[in-house]
Amino acid sequence: MHAAHRITVPAELVGFHEDFDGEEGRSWIAALPELASRFLDRWGLRLDGPASHGMVALVLPVLREDGTPAALKLQPVTDESVGEPAALRAWDGDGAVALLDHDEATGTMLLERLDANRSLLSIRDAEASLRTLSELLARLLTAPVPAGLRPLADVAGAMLKDVPAALPELRDASERRLVETCAAAVREVIGEPGHQLLHWDLHYDNVLAPVPGSAREPWLAIDPKPLVGDAGFELLPALHDRWDDITATGDVERAVLRRFDLMTEVLGLDRQRAARWTLGRVLQNALWDVEDGEDALAPEQVEIARALRRRVIRG
Repeated sequence: MHAAHRITVPAELVGFHEDFDGEEGRSWIAALPELASRFLDRWGLRLDGPASHGMVALVLPVLREDGTPAALKLQPVTDESVGEPAALRAWDGDGAVALLDHDEATGTMLLERLDANRSLLSIRDAEASLRTLSELLARLLTAPVPAGLRPLADVAGAMLKDVPAALPELRDASERRLVETCAAAVREVIGEPGHQLLHWDLHYDNVLAPVPGSAREPWLAIDPKPLVGDAGFELLPALHDRWDDITATGDVERAVLRRFDLMTEVLGLDRQRAARWTLGRVLQNALWDVEDGEDALAPEQVEIARALRRRVIRG
C-alpha cells in the first residue's frame, strides 16, 4: 500500500461487519485498506481529512487532481447497495448527491463532497424539516426508473412468507396481532406495488447540505437503497425520526398522523393506500428485529402502526 494511503478502518465499522456478516464481513474489512488505496491511485485522489462511516460503508474525504473536493465511498455489493449507482445516475444530481465515478465490480463510488456535519436534523423546526424532506422526496420520485432494480412486489412477497415463523417469537399477544394486521394491509396492496424509483431510506440524516460556497441547491439526498414501487413505502423513516418531538406533544397518535398527512399531501398520495404500505414498512422492521433475536417490537413502531391502523379504518 502506498505510504500516503494508510487507511485505518474505524473500530465501530469493524464491529458492525463482524456482527452482521460474520466471516464474510471480516474478510471484507481485512481487504478494505487495500481496496481504498487502489481507488485513490486509480482515480488520482488525495486524502483530505478523517474517514466517516455508517453501519456499512466507509467514506473518505478526498481531493481530485484538479483540487475539487469529493468523497470516496466503499461498501460491499449487496442486494441493498447494488442499485445505488443506477439510482444516482437517474437523479443526475437533481435533489441527490452527484455520482462522479463508479466501479461496478466492487461497488466503489466517487461522489461529490457534501457537508457531513449539516443534515436536515440541523433545522430546529421539525415541521419545516419534514416539509423540506417531503418536497425533496416528491422530486426524487419523478425520475425515470433504471432497469434491473429490485421490485417492491418481490420484497413484500418475501416479507409475507416470513410472517408465520416470526409471530411465535414475539412474546406479547397484542404485538403478534399488530404484525398480523400489518401483513393483512400488505396483502391488500401487493397486487399493485407501484412503479416509481424509491430511495427507501430517506430520513433526516440522509439529507445533507452542500459544502460551503457550493452553487448547489440547499439539500441533497444521499445513501439510497433503491427499489421500484409505491411511494407509500417511503414514509416510515421520516415518521419515526425525531421521535422526541412526537412524544413532547403529549398526543402521539395525533402527532404521527399530522406528519403522515403532511407527507401524503405534499406527495399527492392516497392516504389509505399509503397507510397500508407504511404498515408494510413496520412489518419489515418487525421481521428484521425478530431475525436479530428480539422478542418485542420497538415502541415507536407500535405507536405508528396503531395510529395508521385507525387511519386505514377511518380513512
